Amino acid sequence: MAETRIYATGKRKRAIARVWIGPGAGQVTINERKADEYFLRSSTRMVMRQALEVLELNDKYDVWATVSGGGHSAQAEALRHGIAKALTEEDPQRRPTLKRAGYLTRDARKKERKKYGQPGARKRFQYSKR
Repeated sequence: MAETRIYATGKRKRAIARVWIGPGAGQVTINERKADEYFLRSSTRMVMRQALEVLELNDKYDVWATVSGGGHSAQAEALRHGIAKALTEEDPQRRPTLKRAGYLTRDARKKERKKYGQPGARKRFQYSKR
């Protein structure tokens, strides 16, 4: 019997996570490395697993993901977004719980671009009156 995997994409800032979930023992593989090797900080590992923990499915699914762009924190949040979308794709009844927790909402905040005539997005060059 063929193993069924569900695919979803999660995004946060410049980070993009392509996520596949399937039945398993709770193994998480990111860019062909274990999650503990990829995310060194425990807070990023916790953020990544939040969608599974809310539904109490930690040991029921294996997760395979390829993540690119952004920093580790944004990548963990993109991964959480992708896992949540994949879980709702498999069972639409999970949607209200994940939506209430805020894991299905794409965080649209991005870095604001630098403007010309200024050193940054909002900062102005020093003004001298005299």
